[in-house]
Amino acid sequence: MSTSRTRTLPAGVALAGAAITFTSMYLAAGALTPLLVVYKERFDFAPSMLTLAFAVYAIGFLAAVLTVGSLSDYVGRRPVLIGALAVQIASNLLFLFAADVGWVIGGRIVQGVASGAATSAFTAMLVEVAPADRKRFGTILGSVGLTGGLGGGSLLAGFAIQFTSSANTIIFVVLTVATVLGIGVVAFSPESVVRTSGAARSLIPRISFPAATRREFVAAAPVVAAVWMLAGLSGGLAPSMVRSVFHSDSSLLGGFAGFVAPAVSAVIGLAFAGVAPRRAMTIGIYASIIGAAGIITGVLVGSLAVMIVGQAVAGVGFGASFTASLRLIFPLAAAHQRAGVVAGIYLVSYLALGVPIVIEGQLVGPLGEVPAVFWYTAFTILLALISLIAQRRITRAALRPPVRMPLRAKVGKSG
Repeated sequence: MSTSRTRTLPAGVALAGAAITFTSMYLAAGALTPLLVVYKERFDFAPSMLTLAFAVYAIGFLAAVLTVGSLSDYVGRRPVLIGALAVQIASNLLFLFAADVGWVIGGRIVQGVASGAATSAFTAMLVEVAPADRKRFGTILGSVGLTGGLGGGSLLAGFAIQFTSSANTIIFVVLTVATVLGIGVVAFSPESVVRTSGAARSLIPRISFPAATRREFVAAAPVVAAVWMLAGLSGGLAPSMVRSVFHSDSSLLGGFAGFVAPAVSAVIGLAFAGVAPRRAMTIGIYASIIGAAGIITGVLVGSLAVMIVGQAVAGVGFGASFTASLRLIFPLAAAHQRAGVVAGIYLVSYLALGVPIVIEGQLVGPLGEVPAVFWYTAFTILLALISLIAQRRITRAALRPPVRMPLRAKVGKSG
């Protein structure tokens, strides 16, 4: 019996441990949603710095996913995941001992690097270590772990802030312990990848959209940007707005405002697995428009309940349209082209998550918070409408009968 085999966890234990560890990474990311409001009060920084502290996560994530995102395909899942989890511990410690907003911004960047390095490797590992009859379950755990972790982290942090006086310490001590245990789980899980050459070459960012994918990508990109902008609103603005716009001191409500959209999107992403992708895309576009309109209405009339309902509907839009975009674009690429396609979709997604919300933060000063949120959200409606028009054009083109070339008959001389 080999040494490696005696040190390997059973498949079911490895699957459960990897799923919990992956979820804990996004619990940490989601916990920052209400905690940023606490940091703002503690360190007394401007609203524009709050949105910046939220958005720099996207910088770290993109930097990692575009460079080391496929590294585990060459060196193995375990080395990449252990390294990413070590980086995650560093980010937890930065938040735990934060002395000013600079520590918070640094922690968010490091947190983004950890998530970007780990996400694709964990997603693959959850499928690979799952027992033969539970491979689809591994895929589901990867999807739920990401969005569910973001939502759950926000809600649990809201509870901790509301009912304890040391929420920051409790949250990041618990998450650090979970991450240390996760390193142990990964270290003793089966390794499914045989080391191959090409690791250094894989670090070069590759973004490509082959000709076969471009029409679908151009049609989907605006609504992908829109739903990620709305996700940025839920994660970066909503908890702060609970206090500044709706004048509520409830941290629990702030956590719930960050919870509702990712929680709904996780459920919808699973529920729509059997829905035709074109139909799911259309439903998602309409939901994102209605949800954005609900958010605007809630902000303008001063109703937190209406805004939260709008966020929930926007979560439907995210879960339906983003999943549909992957299902429409990904199969059109050849196997060797798919890494570049995924990288391109991530680029659009995380730029939309980070850049617009920083601009919104800069507009709060000259415009005021409510007008800045109004124009930010209205822009997502415009983007979704652009995608709706493009989707209808594709549908009409598919229904149009093919053009038949006329046959040229040879005319010979009679007689």
